[in-house]
Amino acid sequence: MWEKDINIHEVKEIRTRTTVYFGVGAIQKIHDIAKDIKSKGIDKVIVMSGRNAYKATGAWDVVEKALKENGIGYVNFDQVTPNPNTHHVNDAFKMAKEFGAKAVIAIGGGSPTDAGKSVAILLENPDKTAEDIFDFTFTPVKAAPIISINLTHGTGSETNRFAVVTNLEKNFKPAIAYDCIYPMYAIDDPQLMTKLSPKQTRYVSIDAVNHVVEAATSLVASPYSITLAKQVVELVGKYLPKAIENPDDLEARYFLAYAAMMGGVSFDNGLLHYTHALEHPLSAVKPELAHGLGLAILLPAVVKTIYKDRAATLADILAPIVPGLKGSADEAEKAAQGVYDWLKSVGVPEKLTDMGFGAADVDKLTDLAFTTPSLDGLINIGPSGNSRELVRNIYQESL
Repeated sequence: MWEKDINIHEVKEIRTRTTVYFGVGAIQKIHDIAKDIKSKGIDKVIVMSGRNAYKATGAWDVVEKALKENGIGYVNFDQVTPNPNTHHVNDAFKMAKEFGAKAVIAIGGGSPTDAGKSVAILLENPDKTAEDIFDFTFTPVKAAPIISINLTHGTGSETNRFAVVTNLEKNFKPAIAYDCIYPMYAIDDPQLMTKLSPKQTRYVSIDAVNHVVEAATSLVASPYSITLAKQVVELVGKYLPKAIENPDDLEARYFLAYAAMMGGVSFDNGLLHYTHALEHPLSAVKPELAHGLGLAILLPAVVKTIYKDRAATLADILAPIVPGLKGSADEAEKAAQGVYDWLKSVGVPEKLTDMGFGAADVDKLTDLAFTTPSLDGLINIGPSGNSRELVRNIYQESL
């Protein structure tokens, strides 16, 4: 009920480690941001984006005007794809370095922001490469300032210290987490999210649900990550069907964006475990696989696996989408089926076989989950152990 007292057209300033401008019309805050960074001596930036969304949403018109009005030069690297790779980062860094960029503005979903965070690291560590970052050959302690203009309601990357980039040659998709890559500013404007495709609308919100299911049940979960998780699942359960029915429903987009932002803060605290650790090999092997879809496919099996170890927490946070759970360890099958029924209800019934994976791929995927840098760290904080058999079983059950 509390949502009814919120004026979605009133832009709020939400402070995490990042200052987030949130609400319908928040994109206009880029004028204030541009003034601020210019006053700090930043007169050249690189803009990271995909090829279309940054313009199609109208975001670029506002950003370009703000940069020009404040005498800030820019170059635009517009080649970032879903599941960005180290080549994108290296090419963008070369462009940024030659131009003399002093900060990064990312416009898009998690992909431009994650690639942008990586470029920001290289701007302050110019003797390194993207491969150095994601092979963990050094630990960055500084990065250029980052501004994230978010066009999806799923990533959470606009307000946390994580970034994910794929090494195509190795089929590695590691995750990094460094304090130096918290964005200085972020913009979450629901008006910019109404042009998400029906599939992406589903996938990004499912990503947000996965963030909090993991953050609330990891070995480092806290009351804070659990409290945020409860609200995220409630809001996604309530507003995702509305956004699917009417893509232009600004109220639905607003609360889905808020859920995603909270999800980013939740896993900034409680971290992630099995679902993300096991999805990264899927989209590393098949970069065309949407991250949120891969997570959706794995989620029921993960819930079944961890339910006995976190029954009370899962019964509580899943209640809006799987009602009737009592928090008893013997409800694992019921909880997993309930999650799958919810996924089907929002139009995401796929399994791994639908994506071209088969039983013959399980061992390779399992190997990648343990050999990709950083993923073993996620598996190690899962609540049900870190055995190869556990990982293999999750893949097997997701076929």
